[in-house]
Amino acid sequence: MTGALPPLLSELSRPGRVGCDLPASDVPAAALAAGLERRALALPELSQLEVVRHFTNLSQLNYSIDTTFFPLGSCTMKYNPRVNEHVARLPGLGDLHPLADDADRQGALRLMYELQRYLATIAGFDAVGLAPAAGAQGELTGLLMTRAYHAARGEGEQRRRVVTPDSAHGTNPATAAMAGYRLTEVPSDGDGDVDVEQLASRLGPDVAAFMLTMPNTLGLFERRIEEIVRLVHGCGALLYLDGANMNALLGQTSPGALGFDLMHFNLHKTFSTPHGGGGPGAGPVAVRAALAEFLPGPVVAETASGALTLVEPSRSVGALSGFHGNFGVMLRAYAFIRALGGEGLAEVSEAAVINANYLLARLRGAYDVPFPRFCMHEALLSGRGQRRHDIRTLDIAKRLLDYGYYAPTIYFPLVVEEAMLIEPTESETKEAIDAFCEAMLAIAREAEATPELLRQAPQATPVSRLDEAAAARRPILGWQAGG
Repeated sequence: MTGALPPLLSELSRPGRVGCDLPASDVPAAALAAGLERRALALPELSQLEVVRHFTNLSQLNYSIDTTFFPLGSCTMKYNPRVNEHVARLPGLGDLHPLADDADRQGALRLMYELQRYLATIAGFDAVGLAPAAGAQGELTGLLMTRAYHAARGEGEQRRRVVTPDSAHGTNPATAAMAGYRLTEVPSDGDGDVDVEQLASRLGPDVAAFMLTMPNTLGLFERRIEEIVRLVHGCGALLYLDGANMNALLGQTSPGALGFDLMHFNLHKTFSTPHGGGGPGAGPVAVRAALAEFLPGPVVAETASGALTLVEPSRSVGALSGFHGNFGVMLRAYAFIRALGGEGLAEVSEAAVINANYLLARLRGAYDVPFPRFCMHEALLSGRGQRRHDIRTLDIAKRLLDYGYYAPTIYFPLVVEEAMLIEPTESETKEAIDAFCEAMLAIAREAEATPELLRQAPQATPVSRLDEAAAARRPILGWQAGG
């Protein structure tokens, strides 16, 4: 991560260099009709080796899970087994056309059918739809199903509000608004749980659903979940689970057992698909039996003959995309679940929780701990103690880049001042966590002894700290010669 940025391809270009030889045309040459000629493109001219080296060098400037511990909280940037990538690329699966006849896709349908059952078992629910193409789309699907459910009971016009905690993922209130609901927010109490008394005062016959992340986005288990379930169901609303944090629950309990009515999974977080720019997402929804008829289509069902086919639920909220969801993500999740089995999935959550609590214990004292209790799969710290040295969490995050680590999630959850949310995941060893903790402890010492070092960080990266306001307001979106 040191040194200047490599030159652009346009700067490397030399007239006459080529990267490949095209074969001779095997059709007669013909002149284009007037007006159809394409203007000459000023493309760079390079040898193949120059192009390969250019993009390889660029790739080595990235922080990635393949090269270092990736501490993003609430994002689950864990290592995903390469065998699952191989499975997703098997020719009979990766090359299968989504519009193939049922007879030609029984194997693929079998995988989807079994994945539906596995996810239903893990969630403690009765039915699963695989169609949503991302977690946020899964959320939207859940609220569209909620609306359809209440409408079928004659309460669609009455129930126009959705309630969320103040620590919710930003997609939760956005999803509620997209689904046409008014939003009501509930504060957290001093221990980081939902303030149940405040929740009770905000519920009523006009509430359609309470959207809750569990464990919550503070990395904590909601200790009054039974009271929450009773209050929400008592006013006739549904309890929706944002399933982003399922890494902490696998094999320990299930949303269905806790009292939730429906949820979405983030397959790309918990069940083995590279997150973020590494690949697409998938957000299957799992529901109780009373909601199954509203699932988005299609879902996989078994016919009387034992064959599998895609069907539309009787009161489906409709299609979410052109086909049946991100099949490659489903394949990775299927391989992950089958490889680990029930005991292995339980070990995933156990290791994730142990890792997070170990990291929290090591950094306690050097950084503030907003809620000094056992956390779940991610540790929440605060850099507010460093403000006495005129250091903010942003400075700590920038300094981490000099130590070879990507920054953790900062300033989220919004309810915690100078927040740093760190998720070590079950994939990391004690040695890897220790090395990261040593870097964080060194930065805490630097904040006290040499705070200017943090305020000028990063210094070992190809690009130093940017003027973020200027980058947002006056971005340079294209290369300019001599710029």
